[in-house]
Amino acid sequence: MEQLQGRDLLGIADLSSEEIKNLLELAQQLKSGKLAPKCQKILGLLFYKASTRTRVSFTVAMYQLGGQVIDLNPSVTQVGRGEPIEDTARVLDRYLDILAIRTFAQKDLEIFAQYAQIPIINALSDLEHPCQILADLLTIKECFGSVEGITLSYVGDGNNVAHSLLIGGALMGMNVHIATPANHQPDSQILQQAQELAQNSSKIVVTQDPIAAVTEAQVIYTDVWASMGQENLADQRIPLFQPYQVNQELLSHADSEAIVLHCLPAHRGEEITEEVIEGKQSKVWDQAENRMHAQKALLVSLLGLS
Repeated sequence: MEQLQGRDLLGIADLSSEEIKNLLELAQQLKSGKLAPKCQKILGLLFYKASTRTRVSFTVAMYQLGGQVIDLNPSVTQVGRGEPIEDTARVLDRYLDILAIRTFAQKDLEIFAQYAQIPIINALSDLEHPCQILADLLTIKECFGSVEGITLSYVGDGNNVAHSLLIGGALMGMNVHIATPANHQPDSQILQQAQELAQNSSKIVVTQDPIAAVTEAQVIYTDVWASMGQENLADQRIPLFQPYQVNQELLSHADSEAIVLHCLPAHRGEEITEEVIEGKQSKVWDQAENRMHAQKALLVSLLGLS
């Protein structure tokens, strides 16, 4: 994975299909213990948004590699007092070996990448969540042996996770069906990018019909109906999104061997029922664990560890 050393990951399309395949294979080797590279590098975490899985999985992954982690909480650094991103980026570039950022605006990531020479990782933005999708692809690969030709149906809000699923699925030859209410569909530019990447290798479908989207699908995926920063909209969204709940009835239209994924945190009884998330088809906990393994593979590759 030498070709990834020193690079940024701002969106899933920063990786080629071959690089994603190699990352997934490396993640499986790291997960099995067949590889155990060590480093003395320092990872910075600059999170403007709350986080459980991303923060902990990055931290544990780096510690297991032998590196160190610095939590750069914006509320106790000059970032929180309005220091320009350009200045912060150039200073952190002198201290750290790699930096993962969770932020609201994708533009912030682009500025960090422009002014810092160290690798910058998108740990979630308003536009994409590429680290989540690497873990999702790893989980699907573990369940089905390959992601190519698999049909994944995402049901809910056309948000950052949906965006990265569209692009990641298109890169990997996976069919991606998105079912959302009107006016909550994915960004049109992201959708066009996914369609161009898919070409004839996979099928990209966006619909308002959740049953049509999940019919015969092997992977059913959902996320909260109101993303971070939209909590004040949650109550008014519930009636609109109720037909898109992943429940046993909706699941009955999918492939009999279908798995269920959710990037978490989950609002049980809203976008997914207790019965489904705790059911035999749920792979949500494997998916959450795979955040650590996929991100460890990413760290190994971007840092050029051997």
